[in-house]
Amino acid sequence: MYIDNLNNILHPKITETAKVVDLFAGCGGLSLGFEAAGYETVGYEFEENAVNTYNKNLQGICHFQKLEVGFEYPKADIVIGGPPCQPFSVFGNQKGMEDARDGFPIFIDAIKQIQPKVFLFENVRNLAYSHKWYFDLIRDALGKLGYFIEYKCLNAVNYGVPQNRERMIVVGHKSSFRFPAMHQKKVTVGEAVGDLIDSIQDESKILTPRQDEYIAVYEKKSYCINPRDLYPDRPARTLTCRNLAGCTSDMQRVRLKDGRRRRLVVREAARLQSFPDWFEFTGTEIKQFNQIGNAVPPLLAYQLALQIKETYALPMKNEKEILEKKIPLTLFD
Repeated sequence: MYIDNLNNILHPKITETAKVVDLFAGCGGLSLGFEAAGYETVGYEFEENAVNTYNKNLQGICHFQKLEVGFEYPKADIVIGGPPCQPFSVFGNQKGMEDARDGFPIFIDAIKQIQPKVFLFENVRNLAYSHKWYFDLIRDALGKLGYFIEYKCLNAVNYGVPQNRERMIVVGHKSSFRFPAMHQKKVTVGEAVGDLIDSIQDESKILTPRQDEYIAVYEKKSYCINPRDLYPDRPARTLTCRNLAGCTSDMQRVRLKDGRRRRLVVREAARLQSFPDWFEFTGTEIKQFNQIGNAVPPLLAYQLALQIKETYALPMKNEKEILEKKIPLTLFD
């Protein structure tokens, strides 16, 4: 069963000597995957509720800290993170490096200072398209620090997560790296939250006739053939802060047996993002939904961490060989 597997696999169990620093850690989706793979983590995050969630659930400590260029980090063997993606998201203003929320100068500065053996970051798929020129600058800067740069757009649905969620994963290393193999089977909404769908924990989540009408108008104008409900026999749409926390025409919702529809509750959203049931979120409901919508699916993070473990165990190559190696430009599927 899906949730039983999550509850068993995704438990912190520190077995490795290598230390991991998680930048822009959020509520700890990436760190949970790495702790389940055996790594000790320390996180940095500026959203207080997310920091509290991290510290409530993980063995590592997350510091309530706004990062900036020049910040001093502890020694680490591996650096991971999710630099803020709003500057590059198709839902944002797409200002890129002109946006004050751009976290890449901070991430690059951290790699330069810490000099880890391996690093990994996650970002929106759009970074390599509308902003490919900036992505090339990022890769060039990291490559000049002495790393082979590998990157690939992964859909979480191909790695056991019951959600279509495309994100770009970038890995810098000094030996070799292989992305995890895709799963043969996709997990459905029914398998993930089927035991919760027909329950009504909060009557305020039931959509009113007026809301149903509003959604119907939106779907007609957007030429939507099927209602954008969650269907038990297929994976979910991408979970975002907006379609989880906001009561919008595009909200994530389920249809009850009696025909009514309701918005998701936090636990359903958490399972669709592959958080185990023991993982507790802090803050208001909106803050909890935002933490889930911003997170890296922990189950995907776990599989990436296992691949990082293989890379970390390999001997490093000569830095001159790394710097002279031409960085590949077309690794996307």
